[in-house]
Amino acid sequence: MANTLLTPSIIAKEALMQLENNLVIANLVHRAYEGEYTQLSNGNRIGSTVTIRKPIRYTVRQGAVATVQDTTEGSTTIVIDKQRGVDIAFGSSDLTLKIADFSERYIQPAMSQIANEVDMDLYGLYDDIFNWVGTPGETINSFADFGKAPERMDEMAIPMTERRAVLSPADYWGMVGNFTTLFAKAGETAETALRRASLGVVANVDVYQAQNIKTHTRGTADNTTPLVDGAGQVSTYLAVKDTNTQNLLTKGWDATVTIKAGDIITIAGVNAVNPVSKQTLPFLRQFVVNADVTTAGGGGATLSISPAIITTGAYKTVDAAPADNAVITISGTASTGYRQNIYFHKNAFALCMIPMELPEGAVRAARESYKGLSCRVVPYYDGTNDVSNWRFDVLYGVRTIYPELAVRSSGTA
Repeated sequence: MANTLLTPSIIAKEALMQLENNLVIANLVHRAYEGEYTQLSNGNRIGSTVTIRKPIRYTVRQGAVATVQDTTEGSTTIVIDKQRGVDIAFGSSDLTLKIADFSERYIQPAMSQIANEVDMDLYGLYDDIFNWVGTPGETINSFADFGKAPERMDEMAIPMTERRAVLSPADYWGMVGNFTTLFAKAGETAETALRRASLGVVANVDVYQAQNIKTHTRGTADNTTPLVDGAGQVSTYLAVKDTNTQNLLTKGWDATVTIKAGDIITIAGVNAVNPVSKQTLPFLRQFVVNADVTTAGGGGATLSISPAIITTGAYKTVDAAPADNAVITISGTASTGYRQNIYFHKNAFALCMIPMELPEGAVRAARESYKGLSCRVVPYYDGTNDVSNWRFDVLYGVRTIYPELAVRSSGTA
């Protein structure tokens, strides 16, 4: 029987399926914002934004006397700023292949590379997360190590459902060596990267292995003398509702050393609180540095940190304001790299992939969308060499929506 001539529409459908099959973390995060792209001010082009409302919190009144509270709604945005694609060429005769053969030779390798890029962009969001448990540099190789992150998730009132974890190969093999029976699924034959990466459910967390886990290299600053420079450095939710960031004046660093975006600091005397009950927790509040800073000649530095320091109300983040000269400590060792295992609730991160416009001058271009994913295929012909050139493109944005729903994790010594 003669093979059916492959068309851009058939190829686009296959490309979309291969894209989904090769994604790992992108299949674990929130993907329900794609429908919002129809409201974008400048269409579905690079630079468009999707606005997302943050949940509202209130405090509970005690007694019969009403205490009316203002309703303050924050928001954040996802910028559609990432176009990824692969361009390939093949002879016209290849279009007579069966789709399975054509996919194996051309589509699968192309979409695997695109899926890898999407996953890498999502793993790169680790530096928005301010909770980090364990000892940086230590491998997760016991159930006690693994349980540190779910414990912190419970303490921070992260929902019990839809919890996921992605572990580096070293941490995965450290776990497997001690808990082989928990990972029976790891040896099963499966057809998608997500299912191949699945290690099963441990402590109510769906666990996955990720070869693309990022490594965070800490800045060059050490913990010799850094201090808070001035009392009363606090914020209000109204002032930071869209960013959850504030500047912190500090002093006492060595001159011209760096504090890197993604570094974690704590401040002596400033404890975390449960975001629901507002009860003080028995550990210091962790803050993440949002942008690289090089200290001044006198050792001063202004750090942009998250979460903002809020001491009262429904959005309280700490039990007390930092005192002047309170000691600052950075997690880890200067200039050292640490694997960034991530435990998270599904809503911590978002992927928004939108359908791309079909070029007006293109002939037989095709676009397919399914389950929050979209792929565009555009063929164009090189008549001199009788070669078909094909573009495979995706357009998307990634964003940490709720960093408080995620935890970085290392093992313990």
